[in-house]
Amino acid sequence: MAKKKVVVEAAWAEPFKIKVVEPIKMTTKDYRLKCVEEAGYNTFLLKSEDVYIDLLTDSGTNAMSDRQWAGMMMGDEAYAGSRNFYSLWDNVKKYYGMPYFVPTHQGRAAEHMVSQILIKKGDYVPGNMYFTTTRLHQELAGATFVDVIIDEAHNPDSEHPFKGNVDLKKLDKLVKEVGADKIPYICIAGPVNMAGGQPFSMQNLKDVQTFCKEHKIKMWFDATRACENAFFIQEREKGYADKTIPQILKEMCSFFEGLWVSAKKDLMVNIGGILATRNKKVYEKARNMVVVYEGLHTYGGLAGRDMEAMAIGMEEMVEYDNIRMRVKQVEYAGKQLEKHGVPIVRPIGGHAIFLNANKFLSHLPKEQFRAQTLASEIYIESGVRAMERGVVSAGRDPKTGDHRYPKLELVRLTFPRRVYTQAHIDVMVEAIVKVYKNRKNVKGLKMTYEPEYLRFFQARFDRLK
Repeated sequence: MAKKKVVVEAAWAEPFKIKVVEPIKMTTKDYRLKCVEEAGYNTFLLKSEDVYIDLLTDSGTNAMSDRQWAGMMMGDEAYAGSRNFYSLWDNVKKYYGMPYFVPTHQGRAAEHMVSQILIKKGDYVPGNMYFTTTRLHQELAGATFVDVIIDEAHNPDSEHPFKGNVDLKKLDKLVKEVGADKIPYICIAGPVNMAGGQPFSMQNLKDVQTFCKEHKIKMWFDATRACENAFFIQEREKGYADKTIPQILKEMCSFFEGLWVSAKKDLMVNIGGILATRNKKVYEKARNMVVVYEGLHTYGGLAGRDMEAMAIGMEEMVEYDNIRMRVKQVEYAGKQLEKHGVPIVRPIGGHAIFLNANKFLSHLPKEQFRAQTLASEIYIESGVRAMERGVVSAGRDPKTGDHRYPKLELVRLTFPRRVYTQAHIDVMVEAIVKVYKNRKNVKGLKMTYEPEYLRFFQARFDRLK
């Protein structure tokens, strides 16, 4: 059982020691400018060998523990019935409280299956702000996504402690407009990535469940970073200070019919995903679909060794020292940036620092992709790779074809788990502060290539003169 929260006022340090190191390449500013030009000013298109500190994502970029590496040597690579599958299933029951489980190669495969199973053409899916791949799978299945998050989530300066909460008035308005029978489920994520890593409260979940039971609407959970949400509940919500992370996680999951997880985040592995549910009919359909799209239902596109690493990662993700270090490292970075006046999303999130590009590059018109521009400028200055979370990520309105312009135009600096030290953070802060001081000289971008789906991964840009 994970230990209970212990409040420590002294300075903190990473709760691990380093056994293996990977050298990283130092580069010049001229070299980086050439690299980003070749990449079309899209940080996703940079070669990783040309990146100094990689804060693009925490998806599959985490450092696995000695226990996880040892577990990989115990991989049972049988095509059917691998013992590692059953180890993982046991932990899905233990930590998420879901009796049925299907493994997938990563989280978006689970999103796809849930969308195909539950959605009918013409449906509406409310959620506490969109996530890129989730919304796309819902739209491809024939649904319309509707944002029902509280207004504070769209305000980067709001200090609301639970900006991931669902606004019940917005949800009720949708039900009255389209009818509950057109809403197959509500999708709730926590913390909310696109809002700046903002959590929901347990009380809000209870209130949403009461509403959904009344209207016979199912609840599904994007539990990809659920342990961070559990930590924030422990820190901020009355009545939870003395509960452990596993207890809070289990209670959160108890409100949902099912969930999906990208194991590449909380579980601290390099590949893997989970679809878990209490609904046996949904499970049977998913178990059938996974054979078509991923692999047999006892491996779902994964090697046995990957599933063993996931099972062990599930045990480590709920350890208080691990999750505290994770959140406090991000908090440290945010506070250092704030000392220099750099505009960030408040409160500081759980997995990343989100720079407010609208304030940072306010001299640029929004049509010049402020966040995309800022991400490329940070790389040119320092070799630190971040990513855009704004108009490019938001994509185009499928009806009008126009750019969506979200209220939040952000650059995400995402911290892989157990990878970088406080010294790396200090280097990152110094670089961003330098860009901030020179911000008036930054030129915007124009888009030169745009793929049909999830354009932020592959779009290309040119620098304006």
